[in-house]
Amino acid sequence: MKRRSSYGVYELIVGILLILLGIFTFTRPQSALTGLVVLYGLLATITGIGDIVFYVKMEKHTGFGPTISLISGILSVMTGLVLMVHPGAGRWAMMVFFPIWFIAHCISRLSHGHMVRFVAGSAAYWFSLIINSLGLALGFLMLIKPYYSLLSITFMIGVYLILLGLDSLGEAFSRMGENW
Repeated sequence: MKRRSSYGVYELIVGILLILLGIFTFTRPQSALTGLVVLYGLLATITGIGDIVFYVKMEKHTGFGPTISLISGILSVMTGLVLMVHPGAGRWAMMVFFPIWFIAHCISRLSHGHMVRFVAGSAAYWFSLIINSLGLALGFLMLIKPYYSLLSITFMIGVYLILLGLDSLGEAFSRMGENW
């Protein structure tokens, strides 16, 4: 009997949380800027810890880790802590750190796309490539017009978070039987 990978369980939990967060953002755009600041912070912190764990596991097994995952993890944890500790400053933090988190996380996911293709197959690779490329474009759009994007783009963020959650679920189900 195969032992389940803890990484697959982690991706499953993150995927479910991303989908729930995306649905909530999509259905309640007015409260997305204020009521979700702490939840976004929690999600960013969890995602950052996951990127750091990925870096450590890869370094343990291969002798080197993808540095971009470590950088993305650190930025995600910093973003999450700022959002959770100072929810009143959440709007400012989201205008500055949220796009940076989107960009860093998408670059991290794109950088280990070859592993997704190897583990989950070509369909998962292309889905991940498209979703993370869209997330990268969304991150740069939010940097260019931060206030405008935060007011008008909650729909796109909600849809993107749902798709990112589906990407995480796909990765989770492809790794559930693996031993790392």
